[in-house]
Amino acid sequence: MEKFDGYFGEFGGAYVPEDLKEVLGDLERNFYKYIEDEDFQRELNYYYKNYVGRESPLYYAENLSKYIGGAKIYLKREDLNHTGSHKINNALGQALLAKRANKKKIIAETGAGQHGVATATVCALFNMDCTIYMGAVDIKRQETNVFKMKILGANVVPVYEGRGTLKEAVDKALKEFVLNAKDTFYILGSAVGPHPYPLMVREFQSVIGKEVKRQIMEQEGRLPDYIVACVGGGSNAIGLFHPFVDDKDVNMIGVEPAGKGIDSNYHAASITKGKVDIIHGFKCYTLDEEKFNIHSIAAGLDYPGVGPEHCYYKDTGRAKYVSVTDKEALEAFHKLSELEGIIPAIESSHAISYGMKLASTLPKDKIIIINLSGRGDKDLNQIMENRI
Repeated sequence: MEKFDGYFGEFGGAYVPEDLKEVLGDLERNFYKYIEDEDFQRELNYYYKNYVGRESPLYYAENLSKYIGGAKIYLKREDLNHTGSHKINNALGQALLAKRANKKKIIAETGAGQHGVATATVCALFNMDCTIYMGAVDIKRQETNVFKMKILGANVVPVYEGRGTLKEAVDKALKEFVLNAKDTFYILGSAVGPHPYPLMVREFQSVIGKEVKRQIMEQEGRLPDYIVACVGGGSNAIGLFHPFVDDKDVNMIGVEPAGKGIDSNYHAASITKGKVDIIHGFKCYTLDEEKFNIHSIAAGLDYPGVGPEHCYYKDTGRAKYVSVTDKEALEAFHKLSELEGIIPAIESSHAISYGMKLASTLPKDKIIIINLSGRGDKDLNQIMENRI
C-alpha cells in the first residue's frame, strides 16, 4: 500500500500531543508492514471466513422492492456477521495488529454497543485484557449489549461527563490511551480519530464493498446505480463506498441522523449542518455542542463529527449526504421487519428509510444496494419501552 499523509483534502490529520504522535507513528508503521503481509492476510481471512462467517450475503429484498414499486433493492447482510454487525470486521483486524505488537491490554469506546461487543469478542478469542468505555446514557439504552460485553469478560466503564453518550466515551478512551499507550492498544471503532485510524478502519471495513462488487456482478451482471449506508462516524459507509470510488456511474449516498428534524437543534447531521473544526485529534465537519443538542434515537449515530474521508467525498461531490428523522427510521425499522422478516438495527434503518424513498422515484430497471450494517436485537428493549 502506498504511504498516505493522513489527509483527505483538508480533512483528517493527527492533532494530538507529541507523546501520542510517537505511538501513532509506531501504529502506522505496523499497519503498513502487515496490511499486505501474506501471513497477516491469511490469518485475517481465516477468521473472516471461519469465525465471522464472511462473506455476508447480498440479498434481493423482493418483497420490499415490490411494495415500493420502483427500483430493485438489495441488502448487504452485515447483520448476519458473528456479533451482529459490521464492527467485527475492524475489531478483528486491529486485534491482529495488537497481537503482532505483543500488546495484551485493549481499550475501546462504544455507543450502540456493537463495537464494544465486537472488541470484547476478539479479546476473548485472543486472550487479551479488555476495557470498554461507554456513555452512561448509552449503557441504559443498550443494556443487552452491556451484558454481552460483561459475559465476554470485558470491563465496561461508564462515562458520566457531558451527555453521557458516544463523544464522551471517545474522550475518555483517548485520555486513557494517552496515559497508557506504551502497553495498551486502542481499537477505535469508527473511521474517525487521528491518523492512521480512519485509514485503518476503512481498509478493514472495505471487505464489505469488495464483496458487494463481486456479488452484484454475479447476480445482475453489472454494478449498482446507487449504494446507500447510514453515517454516524461513518465506518460501515466508508467500507461500502471506498471500493466504488473510481466507478463514477455508481452514486454513493450517506444517510445522517436528522433526529427530531434537520431544522431543529436535536439531530446529529454533522456533514449537513456542521462546520470544519477539530475533534478527537482530527479535522472534519462537526457540530458545535453549544448550539446543537446532539441527538439520534440510534445510540451509534449521535456523534458530533464524521470521518474525514466522508468530508472529502462531500466537498468533492463524489458522495451525497442526506438525513432521515427518528420517526422515518422507526417506520423503516417496522416496514423491513414486516415485509422481509429481517429486524434491522435502528442505525441501519436510517439507510433503509432513504433507500425506500429513493427506490420509489426510480424505474424498475435501476438497482439500489443498502448496507444493512447491523441487526436490531440490541434495540428491542428500547423499542418495547417506548412502544415505538
